[in-house]
Amino acid sequence: MGLHGGITMADAKSRVALVETEDRKTGVLTSIKTLGINPARNKDVLIKPNFNTADPAPGSTHNDTLVSLVEAVWEMGAKSIRLGERSYPPTREVMEQKGIIPLMNKLDVRIIDFDDLEGKDWVEVKPEDSHWKDGFRVARPILEAECLISTCCLKTHQYGGVFTLSLKLHVGVVPTSRHGFQYMRELHGSARQQEMIAEINAPFKPDLIVMDGIEAFVDGGPMTGRRTRGNVFLASEDRVAMDAVGVAVLKSLGSNDKIMGTKIFEQRQIARAVELGLGAASSRQIEVVSAGNQSMAYRNRIVEVLDKG
Repeated sequence: MGLHGGITMADAKSRVALVETEDRKTGVLTSIKTLGINPARNKDVLIKPNFNTADPAPGSTHNDTLVSLVEAVWEMGAKSIRLGERSYPPTREVMEQKGIIPLMNKLDVRIIDFDDLEGKDWVEVKPEDSHWKDGFRVARPILEAECLISTCCLKTHQYGGVFTLSLKLHVGVVPTSRHGFQYMRELHGSARQQEMIAEINAPFKPDLIVMDGIEAFVDGGPMTGRRTRGNVFLASEDRVAMDAVGVAVLKSLGSNDKIMGTKIFEQRQIARAVELGLGAASSRQIEVVSAGNQSMAYRNRIVEVLDKG
């Protein structure tokens, strides 16, 4: 494991802030405040949402969550804010269906549609130790972001990913066949899809991740699924810790066999991310921080599930 703030990751604890709430603005603001970091001050910020499709939350990032996050980032003293995404259908169509473009214009946020990137701005990554047969490409704005903030949903994934939280969110930084590449075909056709999802995350690191778990898919997903109320927001700097706690929430809500029947750190997305040194290697390296007494009972339930695996 690499150095992190002068101490090894083995000695450090990754913090995940937890807020029990039914209100998205409260969830965004309180989770970030509880985490107690401000990576956005005087920075050019890039926000990566979950706009795989335009399906209602948790099929995609709720507009209220995105607006609240943008407002929070401006309050944190950001120099500029951009929104960057590559959707499964044409990205502009998804943003138009969701009404994102006028919302972002009003909030002085510049949209970067990754579909409009030139070939040179899909940067080739060829890791030595990878399940990708010939590496993959990543959108240059992600790699060069001065401050990267990712916001994800709480849901299962029926097409081989098992769950789609903060690690899988970043599949949207890799190009599709409409950009002239066959990476999505390779990914979805591979028996090692979960490991490949983790590997996409190795070339970059978000400075902040916010998860909207007010509504969750506990089966099906990522577009539609069996829906339940999670009534929780999470925030962290660590994608592995975020996904481990997210899977613990799914377990606590009662999910499908692939979630319920596998230990959290034995989930292959998480296990591969740990091998790559992307974050916490076990529940012992995660500190779940409650947003005050009102969230403590929820926090304690999730920590119990996390520790059991």
